[in-house]
Amino acid sequence: MNEKTRIIEAMIEYFQKDMKRINHFIKVHAYASLICDMEEIEESTKRTIEIAAIVHDIGIKNSEEKYGSSSGNYQQIEGPPEAEKLLEKIGIDNQTIQRTCWLVAHHHTYDKIREIDHQILVEADFLVNAHEDAMAASAIEHVKKTIFKTGSGVLLLENMFDF
Repeated sequence: MNEKTRIIEAMIEYFQKDMKRINHFIKVHAYASLICDMEEIEESTKRTIEIAAIVHDIGIKNSEEKYGSSSGNYQQIEGPPEAEKLLEKIGIDNQTIQRTCWLVAHHHTYDKIREIDHQILVEADFLVNAHEDAMAASAIEHVKKTIFKTGSGVLLLENMFDF
């Protein structure tokens, strides 16, 4: 079984029948992978982006239990320790784990996006959230202007949503 499959399997087990959460990370992973391919991202960076896309919301469970909220700021606090445990158990190298945990800790931080892995994760998550949260056209337009930077992410957003 390949690495991504093992991580996805572990996340499905982690979220135990929570289809909303499982479907969300599967979709974010698919869009992140697609954007990586469209942008011709090199393989080692793509690997980290895909791993982060799979585990990006791992903190949501503890956030809801501890704070009664799935707010992004709580996810960014609770996610990295859970991601680290899961990825160590699977045998992911420490450098990838550390970068993935950083991405998990910043996937709801939209200012100061400097690296392509962070940019693509944020864009993939927004593509899914815009639909799942039934974002208003004006909000999608705002996100396009202020957050989306990759040509591929912009193209997908424009082709997927009417705004």
